[in-house]
Amino acid sequence: MPASTLQNSPNAVLNKSVAERYRHLPCPQNKVKATYIWIDGTGENVRAKTRTLDFIPTKSEELPIWNYDGSSTYQAEGANSDTYLKPVALYSDPFTEGNNKLVLCDTYKHNKQPTATNKRNMCFQAMEAAKDTIPWFGIEQEYTLLDMDMRPLGWPKTGFPGPQGPYYCGVGANKVYARDIVEGHYNACLYAGINISGTNAEVMPSQWEYQVGPCVGIDAADQLWVSRYILHRVAEDFGVIVTFDPKPVEGDWNGAGAHTNFSTQAMRNDGGIAEIEKAIEKLAKNHRKHIAAYDPRGGKDNERRLTGRHETSSIHDFTAGVANRRASVRIPRGCAEEKKGYLEDRRPSSNCDPYSVCEALVRTCILNE
Repeated sequence: MPASTLQNSPNAVLNKSVAERYRHLPCPQNKVKATYIWIDGTGENVRAKTRTLDFIPTKSEELPIWNYDGSSTYQAEGANSDTYLKPVALYSDPFTEGNNKLVLCDTYKHNKQPTATNKRNMCFQAMEAAKDTIPWFGIEQEYTLLDMDMRPLGWPKTGFPGPQGPYYCGVGANKVYARDIVEGHYNACLYAGINISGTNAEVMPSQWEYQVGPCVGIDAADQLWVSRYILHRVAEDFGVIVTFDPKPVEGDWNGAGAHTNFSTQAMRNDGGIAEIEKAIEKLAKNHRKHIAAYDPRGGKDNERRLTGRHETSSIHDFTAGVANRRASVRIPRGCAEEKKGYLEDRRPSSNCDPYSVCEALVRTCILNE
């Protein structure tokens, strides 16, 4: 990591060996730290706070509903600020270890109605309606690492690195930066129980990707949100910033997406290519609806990314093809040859809400809405 980044980051200059002295103090057997995680009013950022429990939870339903100051997270007015946290998913905590837990939560307003950024509520309803088809999702999360000056990590302070080409899946100090963060995140996700299936360096230097899935139904979106929280926490220890901006550097540089792989049981069965083609026909007829659902600003962020260049389709047109990374939807070559499998929707932005993406796919392709 460049020395300037270390000097500018309050977290990176803290003495980690001193912190270790306290991190491994034995805790009473009947005490558990539960870190409640939720999506704030931006629809992109996560927040978290921790409470002590007097028991070891085994499922989210056992945890108490909690509240927080929604006026400080863009989700409520100061005069009526209490906002509710309802636990929905439970994971092992890779930061405090032991019996401690990460708790993903839904957010509800004072009147017990979902907050504007609680997209999970509607997604869950869609998944319940479609559960007999056993929908699978795999999400490819791209992201970029920044230094404290908000410049891609390892890039020269003036000018730019060499053109794209040697960085994708690269190896070597002049090709990839901060692999320690990537490997730390990978291990932390595995410890937590996230079904992280892989990782790789991406096309732009300081840009990386990891994949979550395959997961059934709502689990894919739940796990992606928790994996994002874990990524921010790991990078925090190194004094590095994570951005999910879909076009973090303007110009001749790749953007960042969250390509979403999707299938039903019928698609995965022999001859499932016919079902994949039917789904693609439905997606073609609902292109604008999906573009609106695929980034937090209703397509405005994807306007910067989906230009038809840098391995993207045009935001204005729907296209599909086998092994075509410039299409809206790609059928992997192996699926075309085996005549079954899944499709890859390449339109979701890296900062998408996966609940909105997965819900849109289910409502269009399965529920015919």
